[in-house]
Amino acid sequence: MKLQNFQRKNVEVIKKFIEIRKEQSFKKPSQRLNLSWSNWGFGTEPLEVSAERLARNNVKFIELHGNRYGKDLGYKTDETKKVLDSYGIQVSGVCGMVFPDSEFASNSPLVRQRAIDYFRRNIDLCQELGGTYILFAPGAVGRPKKYDDNEYLRAAETIGILGDYFIESGVRGAIEPVRPEEVSFCHTFADAKKLIDMINHPGVTHIAGDIFHMLVGEEHIGAALVEYGDILTNLHLADTNRRALGTGLMDLDIIQMALYVIGYNNPKAFCSAEPLGLGGNPYEAMHGSPDPVILDEMVSQTATYFYERENELLNATEEDLNKLITSYGLESTTL
Repeated sequence: MKLQNFQRKNVEVIKKFIEIRKEQSFKKPSQRLNLSWSNWGFGTEPLEVSAERLARNNVKFIELHGNRYGKDLGYKTDETKKVLDSYGIQVSGVCGMVFPDSEFASNSPLVRQRAIDYFRRNIDLCQELGGTYILFAPGAVGRPKKYDDNEYLRAAETIGILGDYFIESGVRGAIEPVRPEEVSFCHTFADAKKLIDMINHPGVTHIAGDIFHMLVGEEHIGAALVEYGDILTNLHLADTNRRALGTGLMDLDIIQMALYVIGYNNPKAFCSAEPLGLGGNPYEAMHGSPDPVILDEMVSQTATYFYERENELLNATEEDLNKLITSYGLESTTL
């Protein structure tokens, strides 16, 4: 029986992973993928409560909510560092929040200036706490209707103004493609690369992916990760129902194999869980007070499943991995 297209691409990823496995053993913890957690989905919960939960579940990195909305608002460096250090949590990066009244693609120069000012403050936050990147959608989340046909041009021009600031801070600027139900443009990795090329600045050269959005925007998640792996610095994780990993139909094995193929197990690359639930405007989650019991279960489920599948792949024999190929009805030497 002829394979479906996604199955053929699965096989391509598996074969590449088998070759990588022949070259490396990945036995040391430093050779594993870095699991982080994007904490703005925890809503108004105190940072110390969140940090304790992550530490308890062996999640050693946190992607901080970019909450410096003004000079008097948001995380204070010394206080935040003290809390995170006490639980052995490091900052992977910062999740930049992009609203209709503060976005790069707006047709209002006042709004674009507000976005520039906001991101300068949050680039500082990231740098002060040792983070690697700050990610952002180029257009507002929760605004799926476009202003006009010049959104890419305005976004590129405005983001470019921050380019030198990214370089000076040592923080990577990372563009996140988001599904059409939430934003008006930049929905795929190819769209993000187009925008990066338009910006044309060494301070903004990375992509922050999200496997939930990739379900809509990409032909095949694993193939897209392999194709754009040289510029990927963060990958948001959630299952097909946008909830904890292992509760939906997401093929986490293919995703993890693709990440190892591209050498994503390095100190500047992160997998940041962000299970937010369904809806057109997920930003509502940042204002809520979710049940800590539910959050405990969500973090435990996601971390346990992520590490479990990673261990299965890295401890599998070559025969085990070839069985994945033969499960599609192919010989391991055939595509």
